[in-house]
Amino acid sequence: MTSWELCYDSLDGLSVGDALGAQFFVPGTSLADLRAGRLPEGLWPWTDDTEMACSIVAELNDDRGLDQDRLAAGFAERFEPYRGYGGGAVVILRQIRAGGDWREIAKAAFDGRGSMGNGAAMRVAPLGAFHAGDSRTAALEAMRSAEVTHAHAEGILGGVAVAVAAAEAGWARRVRHRPEGTELLDAVLGYLTDSRVRTEIGRARRLLGVGVAEAAYELGNGSQVIAPDTVPFALWVAATHLDDYPSAILACVEAGGDVDTTAAIVGGIVATYTGTGPGGVPAPWLERREPLPAFARRPAPRDAAGK
Repeated sequence: MTSWELCYDSLDGLSVGDALGAQFFVPGTSLADLRAGRLPEGLWPWTDDTEMACSIVAELNDDRGLDQDRLAAGFAERFEPYRGYGGGAVVILRQIRAGGDWREIAKAAFDGRGSMGNGAAMRVAPLGAFHAGDSRTAALEAMRSAEVTHAHAEGILGGVAVAVAAAEAGWARRVRHRPEGTELLDAVLGYLTDSRVRTEIGRARRLLGVGVAEAAYELGNGSQVIAPDTVPFALWVAATHLDDYPSAILACVEAGGDVDTTAAIVGGIVATYTGTGPGGVPAPWLERREPLPAFARRPAPRDAAGK
């Protein structure tokens, strides 16, 4: 698997999880129906999670790291408030769009504390997948991608944790070794400094083997919309269901809370490992997801003549 193939698989998993998760804010959509194979009707629109992930994918480059100025401009130029952005993100992105310096804007957010929201984590899995086998680079690039909007250490480390998990999942796919849940979470913990995110991921490691309800009760389900309340549960799900994309997304739906975001994070990690084959992103789900913007779509495969 090439870096780009893993990246696009991750983006498909993220965007399908996001779009399907968002359907559970619509009355009449139920977990029982989904478990029975009855999908929500119509096209599933994706949210800000996917919109920002697409901007990250558009800025990835084989030869050099992310250009933070260009990434900030991409976030600001492409953002559509109706996609479900939080109030803090709307303020930050509008100020950047108006010509402000993202460095000062991100630091000034939330009374000078910076954002510790889950936004940096929700969008970053494809970046981690792109750096499969090089978790150090995935962690560093995730920090840089997070800093554009999140100046708080918790928000940044949430992004780092997800990127490393995706990088580890991509490497596991390449070497055809399904890591144990403890192995995956230990790899992530190795790249985190002392923080609530790190402490809660440590708790997630100890909770491997419990049911979804208990894990969500202990770790949170994203309802606070901050990294420490979102990322640890999402990594618990990914570590538990790394080889089963549908089960992973069902776990996010069962937990409730910020379902589109937990499903985006989980979907981006798990699809890096599973792809779209058996245990991967189901074709009917992918067909229901709103098409991705042209600038971030997977390139068409070339034929035998290289066309």
